[in-house]
Amino acid sequence: MAELQQLRVQEAVDSMVKSLERENIRKMQGLMFRCSAACCEESQASMQQVHQCIEHCHAPLAQAQALVTSELEKFQDRLARCTMYCNDKAKDSIDAGSKELHVKRQLETCVTKCVDDHMNLIPTMTRKMKESLSSIGK
Repeated sequence: MAELQQLRVQEAVDSMVKSLERENIRKMQGLMFRCSAACCEESQASMQQVHQCIEHCHAPLAQAQALVTSELEKFQDRLARCTMYCNDKAKDSIDAGSKELHVKRQLETCVTKCVDDHMNLIPTMTRKMKESLSSIGK
């Protein structure tokens, strides 16, 4: 993929992840630490009970992190499939005898379209993840 296109996607995804972290994940981390601290305050609890309590406190955050990771992997896979299609199309054009410059332009146009299409998916993906994250642990 062209470096400029890759940079566009990376910046958009980074911005989305920072937003999710600031608005959702960070609050969950605070809750997890306060919950875990409360577990440690239980003087009558056994070591195993405290450990189970702390694990219970960590579960929503782990679930949230797994959700974000899964969604990002799906997004990357879709984008990779799209760019692979562009590469296959370019290879087929070269095999059919098209000129290299024409194929290069065709490839750039195709990759740019992939990136544009996937950039347009980011707001919906962000909204969906925020909705899912806000329902975790409730």
